[in-house]
Amino acid sequence: MPKKKRKKRNRKQHPLMLMLKIGLIAIIFFVFSIAFMAKQLLDRPEGVFISYEQQFIEKAAENAILLESTHGIRPSVAIAQAILESNWGKSELAQEEQNYYGIKGYGNEEKYVTKEFENNEWIEIETEFRTYDSMKASMEDYADLLRDGTEWDENLYQEVIEAPTYEASAEALKTAGYATDPEYPEKVISLIEEYDLDQYDRENRIKEGTDT
Repeated sequence: MPKKKRKKRNRKQHPLMLMLKIGLIAIIFFVFSIAFMAKQLLDRPEGVFISYEQQFIEKAAENAILLESTHGIRPSVAIAQAILESNWGKSELAQEEQNYYGIKGYGNEEKYVTKEFENNEWIEIETEFRTYDSMKASMEDYADLLRDGTEWDENLYQEVIEAPTYEASAEALKTAGYATDPEYPEKVISLIEEYDLDQYDRENRIKEGTDT
């Protein structure tokens, strides 16, 4: 005798139970998301977020390493000077003219006030500076200046490039008259040592096996 099939009743879930289930799923998803982010932080020692200063250094270093191979400049010094001259890219000259090295020029309608050390005192002067399209262009012009010198002395900055250490290179900048600040070499050296900028110099990249 054939059995009579019973129809299954569709039980409706109580709205409260449905909300609890959805809430539980959301909590589980949130916990897994936090765990994933924590793993990412542990896998990357420097963390997900990089400081503004480190971003600036890495951007400058990328250009400086390339210019080391084409112009012979020392990356650590180039990066330190960019930091010092532009105040980490925050100076008005860097913001408005993309000038990261305080290189003067003519033909720019805008003039900027700058400080010079003369006769054992600081004075303010208003002068024109070169304009660039990017940090890279500014760094390339800086490298050209060190390699090719000026119209009146093509070897003016030769010792800056040929110096065996970053300390000697910084001192050579002062001797060549790159800046009037009597403490300029000390400031450049201090930045290099505080932020380990010499890691970008070729001899140290070779030691670390990161030179390409």
